Amino acid sequence: MCQLLGMNCNTPTDIVFSFTGFATRAGRTGEHVDGWGIAFFEGRGVRHFVDHQAALTSPIADLIRHYPIKSTNVVAHIRKATVGAVALENCHPFVRELWGRYWVFAHNGDLKDYRPALDGPYRPVGSTDSEQAFCWIMQSLAARFADCPPPARLAAELETLTAAIAAHGSFNYMLSDGTALYAYCSTRLHYLVRQHPFASARLADDEVSVDFSQVTTPDDRVAVIVTEPLTADERWHAFEPGELKVFVDGAPIR
Repeated sequence: MCQLLGMNCNTPTDIVFSFTGFATRAGRTGEHVDGWGIAFFEGRGVRHFVDHQAALTSPIADLIRHYPIKSTNVVAHIRKATVGAVALENCHPFVRELWGRYWVFAHNGDLKDYRPALDGPYRPVGSTDSEQAFCWIMQSLAARFADCPPPARLAAELETLTAAIAAHGSFNYMLSDGTALYAYCSTRLHYLVRQHPFASARLADDEVSVDFSQVTTPDDRVAVIVTEPLTADERWHAFEPGELKVFVDGAPIR
């Protein structure tokens, strides 16, 4: 299975610490070596990096580990291929436009006999079940809403769409438009919220630690969502299977 990493904050924050531990799972402490990707929202724009090489050894991933790009919403993915060849076009996250804004999507799971009817402008470029699901979600949302609804209303619609897809197998995913991050757990997903008073944390997959009290302000709040907990000394909360959470300004709102 692949693994997911997301970050949602109330102020632009870098993901260097979390991504360092996450990338270690792409060949050193995990077998997710079939590509990786990450997307950072900056205003209405998106910085989008993907590579079919493993995140542990990819020169592009090395840039991300050392270049503190700051964003309020980030979605990242490391891939263990189940459907679709190891190729650049099959690397998550995928990006599409809807309602005049970018949407970023990444999936962890395996969908069986999933062939949605795609009859609009949203078509997959690669050969993954993940991109097919993303295109169908975008197509379905475009048909239901003329403009972007509030996060809670959109989440209710996503629950209906997600149930139809999850009937075909495991379907953990993250979806963001840069204002909110939607995270759905089919099998395994965890989150934590870092806020004042900040403390130190140590990566579970690497000998790296950071004292967040030295790099934050009392007003900062950061939610990190990941398949498996990234740190060994923080309290992570497990999603319930079948649970969709929405994160806005660094906190879950439902």
